[in-house]
Amino acid sequence: MSDREQRRLDAIEDFRRARRRAVLEDLLAWLKGEPDDLLAFEEVWRRVGEHSWAARGLHEIPVEAIVGSVGRYSDFTRHFLPRRPSDEARWANVQMLMSSGHRLPPIEVYKLGQVYFVKDGNHRVSVARELGITHLSALVSEVQAHVPLSPDLSPDDLIIASEHASFIGQTHLDELRPGLGLRVTVPGAYQTLAGHIEQRRYQLALREARAVNAGEAATWWYDSVYLPMVALIRELGLLGDFPGRTETDLYVWVSEHQAALEVELSWPVAPAVAASDLAERRSPRAERVLRRAGKRLLDVIRPETVRPGPPPGTWRHEHHVDEGATGLFKTILVPLSGQAEGWRALEQAIIIAGSEHGALYGLHVLPAHNGATAKAAAIQQAFAERCAAAGLPGRMAMDTGAVASRICERARWADIVVVSLAHAPRARPLARLRSGLRDLIQRCPQPLLAVPGVVTPLTHGLLAYDGSRRSEEALMLAAYLALRGPFSLVVVTAHGRGDSAAETVERAQAYLEQRGISARYVTKQAPADEAILAVAEDQKTDLIILGGYSFRPELEIMLGSTVDSVLRASQVPVLVCR
Repeated sequence: MSDREQRRLDAIEDFRRARRRAVLEDLLAWLKGEPDDLLAFEEVWRRVGEHSWAARGLHEIPVEAIVGSVGRYSDFTRHFLPRRPSDEARWANVQMLMSSGHRLPPIEVYKLGQVYFVKDGNHRVSVARELGITHLSALVSEVQAHVPLSPDLSPDDLIIASEHASFIGQTHLDELRPGLGLRVTVPGAYQTLAGHIEQRRYQLALREARAVNAGEAATWWYDSVYLPMVALIRELGLLGDFPGRTETDLYVWVSEHQAALEVELSWPVAPAVAASDLAERRSPRAERVLRRAGKRLLDVIRPETVRPGPPPGTWRHEHHVDEGATGLFKTILVPLSGQAEGWRALEQAIIIAGSEHGALYGLHVLPAHNGATAKAAAIQQAFAERCAAAGLPGRMAMDTGAVASRICERARWADIVVVSLAHAPRARPLARLRSGLRDLIQRCPQPLLAVPGVVTPLTHGLLAYDGSRRSEEALMLAAYLALRGPFSLVVVTAHGRGDSAAETVERAQAYLEQRGISARYVTKQAPADEAILAVAEDQKTDLIILGGYSFRPELEIMLGSTVDSVLRASQVPVLVCR
């Protein structure tokens, strides 16, 4: 093998090593949630450059000061490591020439402040960095910049500083709200903030029928929109989920995520729910990443019908509520098939919405192969008419796919799900496995109210309490209903032969009495389902409240459960709590 052939093989191997390092650099950047592309000259110039240009001729420029490219900014990493395998031959040729001391034509660059962007010569810069060459000959064209750009500072930070100066110049918030801390770590965020202020300016002008200046709109936005969102971010501890980011970063991200969800779902999403979902989906914290990976793995290896639902209390913690909250069920999801039983569920939901000052959100699920149909349009029209007749806000959404899965997905953004109890889980295991309602109760992340053939005022409740974690969630919701308005409550505790339920009853009684709630307490030596149904009939209750499934889905399917037995026999709505 000739010396030239050997040098070429060495150069190709150097390229491949550089590409492997580029892959690793990209992977690390992805894990950290940080960009790894070169800076795009056009973008930086648009943000911080002026229109005056000057040719500065030939200069020796420091390689470390080259931070971006014109047009090819995605072909190399931030450190000019090559990404494209098709560049192998060209990169290797350049490496052979430069390593042998061959003098190559000067690169061409644009200069902004003290940093450079390659117009021609990206491969020469990449090879120079690999060979440890500190300076290159370059034909320099200089563009004036609004802010001082220097290699010892992050170019992103300098762009952010420029955007901040422009934002403050437009809003004067530094004078109107001294000491404000609108610090961001991502370019473009200040433009988003300016857009939010302009939107509020338009709304304020419409509301008050007068011209609104930029400063007035900015202070209104800061006081009534920004600060409440920041308070929520602090309450949720969201900064801990996104280390290195700021409250203003998270304000922007939560706002954008909330808006995207509302477009996707066709109904409003509360900021707290959007913030929790953002953390669950995008936080780089190790436990969040592992949870997402575990969920994806579980989705692959376990059928939907035997996947476990969220742990007890998930809904309450994510919505940040307790039994003393007001308007706990502001968003009420009602799946509608067009059958009579679905409309009864809507009637029950209207009663809840009326007392909670809530909004109704209908959902009609179409088979995956079907588009919108005349039936779907009729359901949508009937839903709108019934909401209007009740004087309640309502929106209807259409979706496609498996009914239980689509309801579970939508339920994440609701406070309660109200469904028909027309098809309760059957007694036989195989029939339970096929039960859509059982699947929905198992996986639904929110409280679920199952409505049989009768709609009730929900003023006389029965709480099934056994001291389990899920019955504790039922206890909390029973307390909420009792505190909200006229509501009588009977607490039922079942026990077996020789067992004592006294301690369990005392725990429920202490909880309720501490909140000023009086209730009747009944203990029965009988199976739980029999005790619940017997007391419900005897006391003429119009609502049964109980915890959801306590065991793994496989066991619930094989052995059955109190929940299924109550659902099969109940003549009144059943509230299943998560």
